[in-house]
Amino acid sequence: MPSLPTIQPEDEARADGASHEGVFDAPHVETHAKDLFDYALRLGDDSLILGQRLGEWCGRAPALETELSLANLGLDLIGQATLFLALAGEVEGRGRDADRLAFHRDVLQFRNCLLVEQPNGDFARTIARQFLFSTAQLALFEGLTRSTDPRLAEIAAKAAKEVAYHADIAADWVVRLGDGTEESRRRMLAGLDWCWRFVDELFQVDAVETRLVSTGVAVDRASLRPSFDARVAAVLEEAALPAPVYPRAVVGGRVGHHSEHLGHLLAVMQFLPRTYPDAVW
Repeated sequence: MPSLPTIQPEDEARADGASHEGVFDAPHVETHAKDLFDYALRLGDDSLILGQRLGEWCGRAPALETELSLANLGLDLIGQATLFLALAGEVEGRGRDADRLAFHRDVLQFRNCLLVEQPNGDFARTIARQFLFSTAQLALFEGLTRSTDPRLAEIAAKAAKEVAYHADIAADWVVRLGDGTEESRRRMLAGLDWCWRFVDELFQVDAVETRLVSTGVAVDRASLRPSFDARVAAVLEEAALPAPVYPRAVVGGRVGHHSEHLGHLLAVMQFLPRTYPDAVW
């Protein structure tokens, strides 16, 4: 396996993520290494934050079987996050492992999309979020299995199998709720209405990803939109739900501009390792 490019060391405070700008403002850092670091963070943070959200359902789901299902989805996502964040740490070359990146970055340092940090709401909104994200994530991971970066390709190949299940189970619930009772249909529509504004960000391609796409490392997210739209339309038709009307897009997660919801989530998720930084298990 070819050696990975690394980001050159900076001062200790920067390495721990104390600066809002993170590692991205150092002119001496190799562009490809910076881009790969950022890209791996995006992939890892998406899975990490959604995995944490799903974990919030433990003890609160409408049925035991459903609770176990959501917990398993969350564990899959956290496993993916561990691999992507470990890759980011390796590329960075400063000794930060997946745990350090997960638990010792501030909110503005996170690169997840806005959709995954949205509150769970009721069960229908959680399903709407999962359906939209997993459908897009599956297409992305399938494309990444052909990445010219062997580590990304390896992680994506494993993760795609898990996400295929995530997308299927979420789609099944969309149909069951949408074509169920009047109450379940109303809740499913409300959940989808909450999520539509965050969909466009899933397919944004900025300068970082454009450079990685040009070398075959990343997938052109914009090229995945037609298949996503077709899949969403097919599931909504089966669920007897209306086609989406996308509002003006809300974006910013990829550059650290998050909603207030992420800060509240991180306060819970990061409390223990930040309070006891030397603790081992």
